[in-house]
Amino acid sequence: MFRPLSFYIGTRYTRARRRSHFVSFISLTSMLGLALGVLVMIVVLSVMNGFDHEMRHRVLGMVPHASLETGQALNDWPQLARQLDDQPQVLAVAPYTQMQGLLTHQGQVQKVLINAVDPRLESQVSIIDQFFLPGQGSLDALKPGEFGIVIGDRAAKKFGVGLGDKLTFVAPEVAVTPAGMFPRMKRFTVVGIFHVGAGEIDGFVAMTHIEDAARLKRWRTDQVQGLRLKLDDLFQAPRLAWSLAMQLGDDFYAQDWTRTHGNLYQAIRMEKAIIGLLLLLIVAVAAFNIISTLVMVVTDKKSDIAILRTLGATPGQIMAIFMVQGTVIGVVGTLIGALLGIFAALNISSWIAALERLMGHKFLSAEVYFIDYLPSQLLAADVVLVCASALILSFLATLYPAWRAARTQPAEALRYE
Repeated sequence: MFRPLSFYIGTRYTRARRRSHFVSFISLTSMLGLALGVLVMIVVLSVMNGFDHEMRHRVLGMVPHASLETGQALNDWPQLARQLDDQPQVLAVAPYTQMQGLLTHQGQVQKVLINAVDPRLESQVSIIDQFFLPGQGSLDALKPGEFGIVIGDRAAKKFGVGLGDKLTFVAPEVAVTPAGMFPRMKRFTVVGIFHVGAGEIDGFVAMTHIEDAARLKRWRTDQVQGLRLKLDDLFQAPRLAWSLAMQLGDDFYAQDWTRTHGNLYQAIRMEKAIIGLLLLLIVAVAAFNIISTLVMVVTDKKSDIAILRTLGATPGQIMAIFMVQGTVIGVVGTLIGALLGIFAALNISSWIAALERLMGHKFLSAEVYFIDYLPSQLLAADVVLVCASALILSFLATLYPAWRAARTQPAEALRYE
């Protein structure tokens, strides 16, 4: 079978010969270094993609994309909801009322943010229904007048409560009576326990029925604090929210997710870009190791180059020989790194979970991080980008040694042979 001379000799130089085991060993280490760099870059980018995905779909799925309120109780919220539903950018609208205070149980005290919701409408703007623990209730268990409460598993574990147990909510207000001033308190019954995986939500957020919150605030049962919006593009939330607030009237003001979780999301995006750049430098170091490998090969093969030149090989053919050798190292190293990186990225979440169970230690604590597990999302675009970068750097690394080989003078190289 016919093969070009440059390709044939270049591929032969990548294999070990009797007199060049050391050079071949250096080629092997360059190949493995490049493979390791590609592997690490794919895995780390996949983990950063996982954090980005979980932040966008899990955490931001639990908080409102935007909310509208006036600072006073809304009486005609169904009419306002229909008006907002007519906007093409609005996917769903649901009423809400928020209460901050303390939850207590048998001497245990913890701050809490209670989101009072309408169970029929809340599932349209939130993904809370997806995170209830098996057999631990649901959002539909919130019935008006029963003062039920849904809490996260971290809060349930701290209080040591389960379904049917009682928790006392202490509002940051006092009731003035003839006997003096007393804090406003209400007993709630636990009717559901959820696990989102975000420590802030699982530990400090609870939910109750919107009519029960109205009674606790001494409003009419049809009054709410504001309206939650689910938008078709959450990144347009700041602009759309204020635009919709202006349409409803001058009394309305808007809030959106960028005020509560925007800094965290932007930090993840920035970290991905910076870490990607740093890892690319690691790949560049591994790729440019090919330069030292080829320089050593050129020095070792000077006599072979001189012989080929005397037999009629052109400088271009000599240059192509060493470009082929360096490119083979880059292609094989990149391919090995890509395959191992894909395999590791697809399994790293389960590996870390197994390691945590084996060691009995949680690497990502919900008290520190916004999720308590290591997510990973492999994107084909990232794999292609990493592999293309590694191949381009590998090819560029072959140019200088190959150019030096092409400049070898036969007479000079054979003088001491």
